[in-house]
Amino acid sequence: MQTSNIFTIILLLIACNSMGQDNNMNTTTKQYAKSENLDTKIDIEDVKKHIKLQEKVESDEVEYSDPYNLNIEDLKLVSNIVYDDLISNNYSKPNAESFNNKVETIFSISHSSNKCVSIDKKDGYITVFGNRLDGNPATLEQNKYELYSTTQNVFINTNNQFIFPMLLLKELINISSDNSFKIKVPRYIIARNMYLFNDSKPQFKWLVLNDQNFMESLVKTFGYTQDTELLKWVIERTKFDKKDPSDYGKLFWIKNCDESVRLHANTFKVLQKLYLPNDSSENRFILDHIKNYLEYFADFNNKETGVSKEDKLKILANIVYFGEQYKYDKRFVSGYGDNSKLMGRLRFFLDKEEVNILQENNYFNLPKFKEWWDNADYDEYFVEECEYNGTCGPDNQPMNITDWRKQHPKK
Repeated sequence: MQTSNIFTIILLLIACNSMGQDNNMNTTTKQYAKSENLDTKIDIEDVKKHIKLQEKVESDEVEYSDPYNLNIEDLKLVSNIVYDDLISNNYSKPNAESFNNKVETIFSISHSSNKCVSIDKKDGYITVFGNRLDGNPATLEQNKYELYSTTQNVFINTNNQFIFPMLLLKELINISSDNSFKIKVPRYIIARNMYLFNDSKPQFKWLVLNDQNFMESLVKTFGYTQDTELLKWVIERTKFDKKDPSDYGKLFWIKNCDESVRLHANTFKVLQKLYLPNDSSENRFILDHIKNYLEYFADFNNKETGVSKEDKLKILANIVYFGEQYKYDKRFVSGYGDNSKLMGRLRFFLDKEEVNILQENNYFNLPKFKEWWDNADYDEYFVEECEYNGTCGPDNQPMNITDWRKQHPKK
């Protein structure tokens, strides 16, 4: 009798756990009978028609003499199917004001501006262009409805408050001969919406394991840094890479639609929590990555920054300012402070015109910047002589700061 009761309890616990998982997210296809179609916005006959048309959508492997080009009608059908599945998975539709604010925060969309070529608003949808192609508005419009695998475009349904990509209908739905159907929306679409607009922590955890490119793009492409947990995850997996040096800078800044530059203040806040003395984790290399990015971005021979000199200096000043604080923090490098010489490197790289811009902008109002700048004259000498001119060696040691200061007294 006792054994039987225990067995019954175990079965009940398993059943409850299973129900909890199903409530969290339905990971299987959902079957609809023909009669149930009355409760959805899905027009099965129209879907069947477009599935047939989409058989002639071209790919890298297949071309047609009369190809079918995806269009707004295909987008609407995809939107209806995705929305139906979102609701069946307990997606809580946010109110319009909350949704618009979140969309603005995440994708940097200004609902009052139509000047941004990376954003398109039409027919009840906002298109956030992922792959900017050649940046020409005509090119973006021509390729707007191409598959997500090609464009990385994100579509925002402003009426029903959710986001989705363009996919082929056959990837989303199976229709039987009696017009009953199964919806099979990929889990990442459901998870993205529940994380971004329902603040679902379980879906965040799933996404960072299974949808990493999208999650990185939220920070690096769209400049979304308000989620500290996401930002920390992106920072810790991003290292300076000589093969793609600009990628590291995406942690610190982004160009807005009007070509102005926006600095990510939250990045510096998270870095300050991650960079700790006597840390044996990969985070101990943070200043090394910053130094490498500084040398790439500050290099006066680098003509690919795509920003004005003033904006470039503002970015550099803020990055160096963050790193230079550790020179004066005796908790680092056995009580002597960090020895990366970031301010000295900046002094070495900037030409006279750039120094004038820095000074005219009052060092971008960064506290102690001028003091640290003036104190870094010896570091500039050391970096130039020992790292770039290569004149330092066993038989030619650089002057120590005491001797050097005798020859170069502070003004």
